[in-house]
Amino acid sequence: MRTTPTAPTTRLGRRIAACAAAVALTATGCADSGDKDDAFASGSSGGEQGSVVFAEQPWVDLQVENRIAVQILKELGYQASIKENLSVETGAAAITKGQVDAYLGNWWPSQEPTFGEAIDAGDVEVVSTIVEGTEYAPAVPGDVAKELQIASLADLDAHADAFGRKIYGIEAGTPGNETIQKAIDADAYGLGDWELVASGTPAMLAQVEKSQKAGDPIVFLAWSPHWMTVQFDTVFLEDPEGVWGGAGEIRTITRKGFAEDNPEINEFLGNLTFTTDEAGEFYFAHDKEGKELDDIAAAWIEANPEKVAQFLDGVEAEDGSPGAEKLAS
Repeated sequence: MRTTPTAPTTRLGRRIAACAAAVALTATGCADSGDKDDAFASGSSGGEQGSVVFAEQPWVDLQVENRIAVQILKELGYQASIKENLSVETGAAAITKGQVDAYLGNWWPSQEPTFGEAIDAGDVEVVSTIVEGTEYAPAVPGDVAKELQIASLADLDAHADAFGRKIYGIEAGTPGNETIQKAIDADAYGLGDWELVASGTPAMLAQVEKSQKAGDPIVFLAWSPHWMTVQFDTVFLEDPEGVWGGAGEIRTITRKGFAEDNPEINEFLGNLTFTTDEAGEFYFAHDKEGKELDDIAAAWIEANPEKVAQFLDGVEAEDGSPGAEKLAS
């Protein structure tokens, strides 16, 4: 029978932090070091009982949340690992095929073109919402919006020369990039002669910083939670024609049958929630303060015992004991 846990002690945080700081960080004894593979030919794959394999793109909030989950689950006696550096499309295919078990980064509705059919067919199951109140759309820095009087996608083409007819995106093949490219192909808002510049998130943000220092206007793919909204005073552009799907929320999804195979882990995943402020802090700690992902996760666990207790509400450890008691033992 499941019991409601009390807040765990800081034992988990101390153990993980000490392990992360140790020279033997990569040893299998470290509770926070999941197997993080970027190819399905190596390491673990989905579909096993008593274990979970997470899909991951190189997005800091997702990376830290994955590591928080891995660190806690391994302490409960479960196997937990991460498949890194997957594109959104590759991750979707992997979940559909059962090569990975779970994904904590299902931005919705922006990823509907990628995941919608699989969800409707029951090959992918929606577990819960992990972050609410997100934004995801083309944007300009606040000073550019003020100087050029830009508030909408419909305002861009009148200043095409100032922007160099370029919209800066993130990793190639992401749904956001694809939506921008479709808008260009359809000549939405007169953008037919514009160009999508696809790169990675760090390269895009570096370009925004470079353009701001040079006083050059730039339009880029932006999202919240992220430190960019503060540093650039980001203005998300309105979409009167309904070209852009937006984000709205981030959801946790799993492969078909995962809940039946791993009910306790699934319960834990369903309990995971983070605020936009917390997700933004993950980005700031990594990108601006230079902290390692595992260390950010361990520090968050140490500092948030009450939320960890919420994550473990109704969750049993691998040996059948209440999750919170397992952490405190």
